[in-house]
Amino acid sequence: MLSDLKMTTEIKIGDIVRLRKAHPCGGYEWEIIRVGADIGIKCLKCKRRVLLERNTFKRRLKELVSHND
Repeated sequence: MLSDLKMTTEIKIGDIVRLRKAHPCGGYEWEIIRVGADIGIKCLKCKRRVLLERNTFKRRLKELVSHND
């Protein structure tokens, strides 16, 4: 099911995602702030910004929490 989620779900700026491992601050949820060859995400707990390669992001993605419509 997770592989189906990754293939069919388009991520957009403003979407909230949950990653497999917690950030060192303890937060699991991230906001998408940049989409391209790299994915920019911002921790919702401490506001730290991180830039991940798309393949790394797909491996770490656990679920899409909410869409920004």
